[in-house]
Amino acid sequence: MPVLYSFRRCPYAIRSRYIIALLGTSVHLREVILKSKPSELLSLGGRSSVPQLVDVDGVRYPESLDIIFWALACSDDKKVVNELWPADSVQRNRIKAWIDYNDHFFKHWLDRYKYANRYPEYSEDYYRKKGELFLSRLDKRLSAKKFLLGEQVSLADIAVFPFIRQFVAVNQKWFDSTQYHNVRRWLASFVNSEMFNSVVMVKYPAWQAGQKNTLYPAY
Repeated sequence: MPVLYSFRRCPYAIRSRYIIALLGTSVHLREVILKSKPSELLSLGGRSSVPQLVDVDGVRYPESLDIIFWALACSDDKKVVNELWPADSVQRNRIKAWIDYNDHFFKHWLDRYKYANRYPEYSEDYYRKKGELFLSRLDKRLSAKKFLLGEQVSLADIAVFPFIRQFVAVNQKWFDSTQYHNVRRWLASFVNSEMFNSVVMVKYPAWQAGQKNTLYPAY
């Protein structure tokens, strides 16, 4: 069975686990402690961050998006696959645009906002305002749509929401007082869901060689 190396709180890992769970694609989950990575992960060579997946043929998928597209390709549930990743090229380009902006712009400011003490060049408030550019963009889009592409959840939503969740967690009280009502509603639809709380974010002990395999999703 494919092996997924993961770290529960990592937003890249969260989006990978969410897609895998949604598609019902079975893997063996190996929860990693970042300060004490198992030799099996390190022996893969190259980058040793998570998530990473190794399929039954030994092919390695070293990035969250690699894992997500692997899961989409493996799934027999073509209806859900088409909802998440429509065949229409315009829709696909829109999904890519949201993910690219999140991964290459917003993540930069998220890291600085979350760890402002590591980046003393500017204040925490400065970094938050930079991140808010994306929140404003999201809120405007979600004022007319339930999800980023329309009334149906897509890969764009699932790839982005874990990072917004992390941004919000820096100062929940501040976020709750903002005008981003549509972002709050959209984010809540994920983080308050049964899928998120009872499947994706279930806490597992750190994996060690020789222990019984952990089936994921566990249903």
